[in-house]
Amino acid sequence: MAHRTINLHLVSDSTGETLNSIARATLARFEDPHVLHHRWSLVRSRLQLDRVLDGIEAEPGPVLFTVADRSLRHALEEHCQRLGVACHSVLDPVMDLLQAELGERAREKRAAQHVMDADYFRRIDAMHYVLAHDDGQGVAGIHEADVCLVGVSRSSKTPTCFYLANRGIKAANVPIVPGATLPEELNDPPCPVVGLHIEAGALIEIRRHRLRLIGAAGVRQDATDYVDHESVKAEIQASRRLCTSRGWPVIDVTRRSIEETAATVLQLMEAWHARRRQAAQPHQPEDPAAGVLGPA
Repeated sequence: MAHRTINLHLVSDSTGETLNSIARATLARFEDPHVLHHRWSLVRSRLQLDRVLDGIEAEPGPVLFTVADRSLRHALEEHCQRLGVACHSVLDPVMDLLQAELGERAREKRAAQHVMDADYFRRIDAMHYVLAHDDGQGVAGIHEADVCLVGVSRSSKTPTCFYLANRGIKAANVPIVPGATLPEELNDPPCPVVGLHIEAGALIEIRRHRLRLIGAAGVRQDATDYVDHESVKAEIQASRRLCTSRGWPVIDVTRRSIEETAATVLQLMEAWHARRRQAAQPHQPEDPAAGVLGPA
């Protein structure tokens, strides 16, 4: 069966990040979709919109948009209707639901999610924290962390930490190195600690690629423990045993994307804090008569 190629226009008055994420997540549900993306970002004037409309007319296809300005929205929808092109505001269904539940109208403010508010500065602060506490640096600052990731070298600790920082999470990461002891701060960690596990074959491929990138041409890759299969396998097993002995949950990142790993870390963080809250609640003494009292 021949595949049909469609044009998909993503029109935003901001960076287009929301539309790109929605399109990517939706198209992933289709097998080998043939889609040409046309991304139109920072569309905030009629002149800019006219260029978008010309592009849609030249290459017709469905339009997804996030545009707050009423006059621009109306012009876009009216033009698409004349062309017989499907046009949909992706945030409207969610906005309608929340307006009904909250009992108030949403602000008609473009790029409201990008205002430099406290949340913005929290993300910037988290990014600075990750830079200062990457790969075991600044271990004394672990007491400021929201979470600490541990694992063998090249197990995706750093990219996961940066992804979490974009969510405002201060994430430290500490490598588990054969023969080296962990920082004392992790003997009684003030935050959740999560181990990252990766299968030996996948890790060796990543490490070989790393050696090539840094120009380690003089290193015989069959003569270093860094990529030796038995050594790497022992290193991974020791890391997992360490996490198990300390009661730290472990995520297998072998076939996970950074986004999936980060989402699981957030779930484990929530579970850790829930346990702490429950443990902090005062214990209610049991009424000794509760088991013998019948109905009044």
